[in-house]
Amino acid sequence: MLYTQKCMHEPKTSTDNLLDSHPYLRQTLDLVADKWVVAALYILSHGTKRYSELQREIGGISQRMLTRTLRDLERNGLVDRKVYPVVPPMVEYSLTPLGQTLSQVLSSLCEWATVNFPDVEASRNRYDSAEH
Repeated sequence: MLYTQKCMHEPKTSTDNLLDSHPYLRQTLDLVADKWVVAALYILSHGTKRYSELQREIGGISQRMLTRTLRDLERNGLVDRKVYPVVPPMVEYSLTPLGQTLSQVLSSLCEWATVNFPDVEASRNRYDSAEH
């Protein structure tokens, strides 16, 4: 509750808006508002994976995009990259403790979607069929 109170309070002045008042919130939303980030975090929440495993399990992601996504996650401290000194090189990816905390939040969002999205779809259908 304390976090919610700190994050979701009213803007300080009438010219402030919520996201400008909370730059960390804006940056976090920018980070997770990417389907490849969410997919990679979800898959890694189930354990350590090699690059090829990630690409196969995510599906539909190019090598370039997966590499960029993993680098961004590593840069932000959410994913650890471990290189083994073998030939050919073997690389494994896993969530850091920080990444695990974000994964828990995304898991809660997934649960909300599973429970509530039929209601969202019903609302959309009612809205779309009504005259405005």
